[in-house]
Amino acid sequence: RFHTTVPHQKITTDTTEFKYYIKDNAGNMQVKKLYLDPFMDMFNSEILSYRISTSPNAKAIMEGLEEAIQITSDCPFRRTFHSDQGWGYQMKAYVRRLKYKQIFQSMSRKGNCLDNSLMENFFSILKQSMYYGKVFHSFEELKLAIQNFIHYYNHKRRKAKLNWLSP
Repeated sequence: RFHTTVPHQKITTDTTEFKYYIKDNAGNMQVKKLYLDPFMDMFNSEILSYRISTSPNAKAIMEGLEEAIQITSDCPFRRTFHSDQGWGYQMKAYVRRLKYKQIFQSMSRKGNCLDNSLMENFFSILKQSMYYGKVFHSFEELKLAIQNFIHYYNHKRRKAKLNWLSP
């Protein structure tokens, strides 16, 4: 049930990874990874908060969660935060924080990516628009490209479901 007519009522999250390449001292290319942890409002598909890190980690997920909780605190109804069953969303600290704030935790069924299709669709749009077919040579270069895309996505990219307005 991804549809809601209430801003900040239903939030979805997930983690995705990107690769970038750096040269070591010997001139060989090394593959490095960057991880993105966004929180999206299901009302208008706006990315409310996100963290970018060099490894999948609890700190990035918890910081993004805290910001999303703050931003959505104006919702007059019970909030739902949805995710897949990844380790980060099963952490005791994550689960406790949602319970403490009286936020309902929803999780996808095991092995069913369609249960989080809004976030998976965002990842697809993000990667098709600014990542696939390009080679990034540093963490900072890739991070900046992602930040710029999220700003564009939230403020300029028009969506049919929003009557051709941006989030």
